[in-house]
Amino acid sequence: MIRKPFLNRSSALSVGRRAVPLASLALLAACATTAAPGADAGTQTPQALASGGEYDVVIRGGTIYDGTGGAPVQGDVAIEGDRIVKIGAVDGKGDTEVDATGMAVSPGFVNMLSWATRSLLTDGRAMSDLKQGVTLEVFGEGWTMGPLSPEMKAAAAPADGSYQVDWTTLGEYLEHLEEKGISPNVASFVGATTLRIHEMGEKDVDPTPQQLDNMRGLVRQAMQEGALGVGSALIYAPANYAETPEITALVGEAAKCGGMYISHMRSEGDEILAAVDELIGISKATGAPAEIYHLKMAGTKNWDKLPAVIEKVEAARAGGNRITTNMYTYTAGGTGLDAVMPPWAQDGGIDALVERLKDPELRARIAKEISEPSDDWENLLLLAGGAEGVLLVDFESEALKPLAGKTLAEVAAMRGKSPEETAIDLVIEGGNGVGAAYFMMSEDNVRSQTALPWMSFGSDAGAPAAEGEALESSTHPRTYGNFARLLGKYVRDEQALPLEEAIHKLAALPAENLGLRGRGTLAPGNFADVVIFDPATISDHATFQDSHRYATGVRDVFVNGTQVLKNGEHTGASPGTVVRGPGWTGWPDGGKCPADTAAAG
Repeated sequence: MIRKPFLNRSSALSVGRRAVPLASLALLAACATTAAPGADAGTQTPQALASGGEYDVVIRGGTIYDGTGGAPVQGDVAIEGDRIVKIGAVDGKGDTEVDATGMAVSPGFVNMLSWATRSLLTDGRAMSDLKQGVTLEVFGEGWTMGPLSPEMKAAAAPADGSYQVDWTTLGEYLEHLEEKGISPNVASFVGATTLRIHEMGEKDVDPTPQQLDNMRGLVRQAMQEGALGVGSALIYAPANYAETPEITALVGEAAKCGGMYISHMRSEGDEILAAVDELIGISKATGAPAEIYHLKMAGTKNWDKLPAVIEKVEAARAGGNRITTNMYTYTAGGTGLDAVMPPWAQDGGIDALVERLKDPELRARIAKEISEPSDDWENLLLLAGGAEGVLLVDFESEALKPLAGKTLAEVAAMRGKSPEETAIDLVIEGGNGVGAAYFMMSEDNVRSQTALPWMSFGSDAGAPAAEGEALESSTHPRTYGNFARLLGKYVRDEQALPLEEAIHKLAALPAENLGLRGRGTLAPGNFADVVIFDPATISDHATFQDSHRYATGVRDVFVNGTQVLKNGEHTGASPGTVVRGPGWTGWPDGGKCPADTAAAG
């Protein structure tokens, strides 16, 4: 991810944009009681469903993978309004008939780690994900688009004026996306980093009791607005200044509302086992389910720790704690180049960091610490095996953009300086707008992880279109290929896992983990988020050398019953809605948050 340091009226069961005949209400009891795993069918909003022989859409003759992980069946899928109303042999005609002969028909995919928070503000199509079958973008890795203080709102406004920050809370941001028009659905955790900045700025300090109570109150508000839980990014400053009790307090507040905890842990390398223990400990202390963001063993000396991590997760699950993970399907991570700087140097934010880098004495100290192993922080430069393993992929500065596609070692040689001095100079010149890929992981581990029964998938990237200004910079290929790579490379070509299991991990498993209602499986009464793709041809094409290349093989995509991709091309439709978590006060049952509005002291 490229870090973003500043960092509602529609529900997961909202009626779609197309009216449904009132005469169809008679089928509700028969159809709406089947919901995605984790759905509470008894509290679903009453919705008129089709009766008789005519439907809005009928998808004909496809191989239906319903998302449960079971064997596929041949059949049809009928859609009325925003819901699936029949699966099997559909006799009646549809206003739109779609021939899916020879194609797989599956639930829409869930991107468990999306950074489309900004790209959707300027382009609501989400093209890089849509062309892979993603119908739900889930935000929240530490930094979120709310809640924002006045200072944070000012910092969040883009210099080019491409959008206005017209929201304050996380719920208002999600509503803003829906109202402007987006193709995918959206959901979000509330970011622990954002909460910390809201109350304490970016300094390395502990919260006062009042500040901690304020943060807990902000968690409660976000949960009532529909947040999924609390998300953290504990490897990065200022998030890594937070100690375990602080995170536990925030997660505990979310747990009262049925929320979960999801975390980029403090370590993915040398101290990964301790980091897993911390996450499991927070889950045990709060009762909240917990998920590990983009599970990886970073650094060659840590590659053999995967079995130990699996053992810890399995033991916690056997003990009653629902621990899950997600991943991207590449051996390189991606974040800002400023992440190679020691945490103490980042105290106070990017401006404070740059000032320290300009101080000769502090600069020398920072360069020395970057070059040496440490037990105190995660040194990504060393985990990548040195400057040869750090690829510069993205720059906000026009002057630096010609360096995209070069390794840090190559740029250091060009400039006649050490890699450490070069990294310092680039951060001075580009601030936190320098994106890098860090080659740290084992291909064997990536392949093995795809088959873990509690693994889902997230791109850790935005969702841009391969056009216009996007082409002026490079990006991590996971932006365009994460999900297609799973289905093509790992399922079809390498047979690391069966297709039906992969689809389960892309759809029903994350929907169940998130507690979503009416999402994740193809079933009567569920929302019609549907993907039609060719298992024989689906492939990723983006590379680190040529990153803006769409995946192929996904032909058609429906979101809430509306077709957004037809024969591989965008239809211009924007039916995406806000998908809300279990604490949302707008649920017919009032949601899972306690009636009082203040955080418990």
